[in-house]
Amino acid sequence: MMQQEEITLQMLTDNEDIQVGYSDNDIVIIDSIQKFTEISKAHVAMNAVAICTQGKVQGILNGQMIELHKNQVAIIPQNIIITDLMISPDFDLKAMFFTNRILQSFLREKMPIWNDVVYIRRLHVITMEDDDMLFYTNFYDMLSLCFDKGVDHPFRTDIIQSLLRAAVLGLCGGLKQRVLVDEASSDTSTSNNHFQRFLDLLHSVDVKHRRVEWYATELCISPKYLSALCKKHSGKTANDWITEHVLEDIRYYLKQTDYSIKQICDLLGFPNTSFFSKYVKEHFGMTPIEFRTQTL
Repeated sequence: MMQQEEITLQMLTDNEDIQVGYSDNDIVIIDSIQKFTEISKAHVAMNAVAICTQGKVQGILNGQMIELHKNQVAIIPQNIIITDLMISPDFDLKAMFFTNRILQSFLREKMPIWNDVVYIRRLHVITMEDDDMLFYTNFYDMLSLCFDKGVDHPFRTDIIQSLLRAAVLGLCGGLKQRVLVDEASSDTSTSNNHFQRFLDLLHSVDVKHRRVEWYATELCISPKYLSALCKKHSGKTANDWITEHVLEDIRYYLKQTDYSIKQICDLLGFPNTSFFSKYVKEHFGMTPIEFRTQTL
């Protein structure tokens, strides 16, 4: 029996059999993944968007059978287990792998669209129309120019990430058109509704640094039930979701605004700057000032 392949940022960038177009601390873009013809089971640790350019592949994604053909896009959230992979000899794709941090940075207030698609509706494969394919083909050609030229350009990473943000926003816009037009056709189970309401609440409140109990009370459910349904629908606990969003807000305010540390501490609901500094140090390995002045 083949061992499970752990598909992480490090694995993608270090494997000589994978043709990497671009990589940084949060993103990997690959041009070809022929190496995965040898894999029967994989744990995808990063969020991924993959376009099948030829051939086909099928497998079971967290218990759900999926099949990907030419001109179809696979949308895969982090920490997904894929088993029983069967790949045609001519299969190939182009794929983008994102950490949660950069995906949330790209989407911010539009993140609920991604969550709705991948966690609530569990829509993992969509077919691209001809005009969509033309858009992304031209888009990828433009990205390739950035990959191949200007390696020493001081803003190369910023330019590439800006282009990728535009691509991800375009994809989310297409997803919204496809799956949110007919709300009557969506899954309206109580469990799904509670999970969606939790994500909506998490995105809408300014102060996210709160205990699970606070969110559960707002939703009129028990903390234990909230944690259980989060685990069921996403593989992550309610506390994981809260922490991810708190960290993204911290990152945004420290890097993208001129607010003082005291102002950010107050905006995000921390009791004092000492506690805030300890929290930042614990999660980022440096003080708020060090993180703010850090150059990538």
